[in-house]
Amino acid sequence: MLPTDGTVPVGGYKVVYEYANGLVQRGHDVTVTHAFYLQPGQVKLLWRPRHWMTFLKRWALRRYTPESWFTLDPAVKLRFVPWLHRWFMPASDAVVATSWETAEWVAGYAPRHGRRFYLIQHFEDWSGDRDQVLRTWHLPLHKIVISRWLEALVAQHGEPSSYITNGLDFKAFGMDVAPQDRDPHTVAMLYHQSAWKGSRYGLDALMQVRAQCPMLKVTLFGVGPAPADLPAWISYHQLPSQRLLREIYNQAAIFLAPSLTEGWGLPPAEAMICGAAVVLTDVDGHREFAQADVNALMCPPANADALAQGVLALMSDPSLRLRLAQAASASIQSFTWSRACQAMERTLATN
Repeated sequence: MLPTDGTVPVGGYKVVYEYANGLVQRGHDVTVTHAFYLQPGQVKLLWRPRHWMTFLKRWALRRYTPESWFTLDPAVKLRFVPWLHRWFMPASDAVVATSWETAEWVAGYAPRHGRRFYLIQHFEDWSGDRDQVLRTWHLPLHKIVISRWLEALVAQHGEPSSYITNGLDFKAFGMDVAPQDRDPHTVAMLYHQSAWKGSRYGLDALMQVRAQCPMLKVTLFGVGPAPADLPAWISYHQLPSQRLLREIYNQAAIFLAPSLTEGWGLPPAEAMICGAAVVLTDVDGHREFAQADVNALMCPPANADALAQGVLALMSDPSLRLRLAQAASASIQSFTWSRACQAMERTLATN
């Protein structure tokens, strides 16, 4: 159950679609359901002809699928429903909520909808009231968490959970340019308008680096429009294709990830596959795959000065950059979707 359509890249949605692919390839019937509206106040809008026609138009034209940015197995069924009421849900063996909003609906489903699960990919207080989010953790759903820090946090609130760390797509991402063959002054970074992604600290850090290193070249990418007044030495790609994203990772000697919090952190992990040395904030979601001074440089969150010093350290010390890039590429190889989907299959079947 996804809370919105899947037309633009979202890390959490990518995880759901990867599981859908993996489970159908193991012989299961999988349906991913996208909601048009979620909250009761929104649902009332469907009584207005204009809103109902908008839903029908998007449904008819399939303007809810991820086909522009993610390749789903043809066996995965996609549905787009007005809201996530049980009326619209088919019978199943298992049903999985993927956000606090969808958990509220799934908790009310009938036995014919199967065993009820809740895939927790973050503490979503950035999209809902903290107490409201925590209430969903106490609903009668089997919790599945993607990070050890989420497992610990759910346990602190008295709830058990199954831990299944994310996988990565090693066909979509790989090392095409050896780290030693890259311009050491090239940096890539995800730009995101949400404050918790820390982009403003990343941009501040890059400005500091540029002041000391005029040769700096930066590539940003993201879902939304470019930030205002970007200087010429920063390029921006809105909604890059998967192929272009792989090129961005492979052109960058360094990848900067300035998030203030993360459920897991897909972009830096993908950059590690592609051979970039990474400078990360020392937050729980990054610790799932990064170790300070082993395969990454890790800095305090919300600290542009520390991020800048990390980037400068890698630029000024080629041996450090190459050691971290090679260690990162090697260590990230264990995060396969085959392993994750096997664990998910087992969890859905036995709980």
